[in-house]
Amino acid sequence: MTERIVLAYSGGLDTSVAIGWIGEATGAEVIAVAVDVGQGGESLETIRQRALGCGAVEAYVADASDEFADEYCMPTLKANALYQGHYPLVSAISRPVIVKHLVKAAREFGATTVAHGCTGKGNDQVRFEVGIQTLGPDLKCIAPVRDLALTRDKAIAFAEEKGLPIETTKKNPYSIDQNVWGRAVETGYLEDIWNAPTKDIYDYTATPEFPPAPDEVTISFEAGVPVAIDGVKVTPLQAIKELNRRAGAQGVGRIDVVEDRLVGIKSREIYEAPGAMALITAHKHLEDITVEREQARFKATVGQRWSELVYDGQWFSPLKRSLDAFIEDTQKYVSGDIRMTLHGGQAVVNGRRSETSLYDFDLATYDTGDTFDQSMARGFIELWGMSAKVASGRDIRVAGK
Repeated sequence: MTERIVLAYSGGLDTSVAIGWIGEATGAEVIAVAVDVGQGGESLETIRQRALGCGAVEAYVADASDEFADEYCMPTLKANALYQGHYPLVSAISRPVIVKHLVKAAREFGATTVAHGCTGKGNDQVRFEVGIQTLGPDLKCIAPVRDLALTRDKAIAFAEEKGLPIETTKKNPYSIDQNVWGRAVETGYLEDIWNAPTKDIYDYTATPEFPPAPDEVTISFEAGVPVAIDGVKVTPLQAIKELNRRAGAQGVGRIDVVEDRLVGIKSREIYEAPGAMALITAHKHLEDITVEREQARFKATVGQRWSELVYDGQWFSPLKRSLDAFIEDTQKYVSGDIRMTLHGGQAVVNGRRSETSLYDFDLATYDTGDTFDQSMARGFIELWGMSAKVASGRDIRVAGK
């Protein structure tokens, strides 16, 4: 029986060429697997037909957009996850769901190997292969660009030689990855970190310099998950899409950052995540009134570590699973409404309300009716500063000898 290889297929140049490239290099039959994570663009049927036209013996298409929103974007939101304080893990959280469907397809079609289109310099090779090792430890992994020397020039030449149904040129210098949570752009002109991004690289966001009138939106949450926008019930996927549209129109969510890749190099990345950044902003403000102080402080540390694990391809790790349990526990009372104004590249919260709020007006007010007993403050300060006071006295005593 001829060996079969499952290929993570995007419909782009590299993975389209990889179908025939893998076949010639290994003699195996290639099964193309495309996973819809809300990336938009071409229809899944168009992508499936292209895979078959490029020589795949089977083309498997999975609509995972709701699954991605529910099981991957929502945990990211609950963690307020921003890698290095900037990046909402756009690509990193899509890889585990793609891996899940790759392994499922390998079982269904009797494949022994899974292939992906990543290079040897990026993070995604790690995310794919660590995930595959975890969910399908018996499966082998290959990366045609990395392992079979498939460069972009060779890919274009191969496509032209074989007459593959791919419209591509050498003129597009960027590497782009996108899904419903956001869009990532890198390489080319952007590799000089002094160069400002040009307007043509953006797609999810309008130029914020000339925005339309301010857009006020109210987002309702239940246990950390958005459930309504302006009073209209939504699924997580619908919430992300709606805020992609409305926040994107105001230029919200543009990110230009040099980040630390897992492989040890620094890389300049441009991200667009209007819906994700608006939701994270709203969610964080709701947590500010519903999560107890010490729990909130510790959760910030957990969220940072969670972001690092996910960025580093450890979605299925025991530590990630344990951190998920803690984060989920913190979301018990994160319910209520956040009102924010979207305008000129910013999402600014200007109202919050919750039946599970810890904000007590009577304690907080400085007006008549204040229930806070200010007489307790003097003793509290004495005790709070006692340790530092004693240490300072010791320092003075020792220095005087």
